[in-house]
Amino acid sequence: MAGPPASGKTTLSHVLADHLTQAGCKTSVVPMDGFHLDNQILAKLGLLHRKGAPETFDAEGILRLVQALCNADRVFYPTFDRREDFSRAGAGLVDGKSDCVLIEGNYLLFDAPVWKELHPLWDVSIRLHVPREILRQRLVQRWVDFGLPREHAEKRAVGNDMANAKAIANRALPATITI
Repeated sequence: MAGPPASGKTTLSHVLADHLTQAGCKTSVVPMDGFHLDNQILAKLGLLHRKGAPETFDAEGILRLVQALCNADRVFYPTFDRREDFSRAGAGLVDGKSDCVLIEGNYLLFDAPVWKELHPLWDVSIRLHVPREILRQRLVQRWVDFGLPREHAEKRAVGNDMANAKAIANRALPATITI
C-alpha cells in the first residue's frame, strides 16, 4: 500500500489486515518507515531537514526485506518510533504463520532507482489518493499532535512533507487498485 504522508496507509493497512485475518488469511503488516536513515547519518549527509524524502530511506534495505519475505519462513524488520524519531532494528517479525504480508509506505510505487525494483515484486498494489488540502491539514495536525507549535507544524508540513507528496504523485508507478 503506497501513498503520500498522512494519506491513511497505516490505518487502512491494519484494517485490511484485520479483515483478511478474520476471513482466514493471516496477514501481517510491515511498515517501510523502519528504514528511515538515522538522524546522525542524515545530518552528515545534509539531509536531516528533508527526512521522509526518498533519499533519506535505506531503499536497498527495503528491497532486501521484500525479497526475503518471498523466500524465508521468518523475517525480522526494523520499526520506526515517530515520537522518538528513531528506527529500532529487528523490532518487527513476520513468521511462517502469515499467509499474506501487507507492506505500507510512501515510496513503494515510486519510479526512481532502487524503488522501482520493488514494483514487479508486488502481487497486488494499492495506491491511496488523497486531495492535497486534506493531506496538508492532516500533516499539520500530525506535527501539532507531536508537540510542535502550529507555525512550526505548518512549516514542516508544507516545506517537507508536501514536497514529498508532490514527488510521489509526479513519479508514481501504476497500481493494481487506486483508492
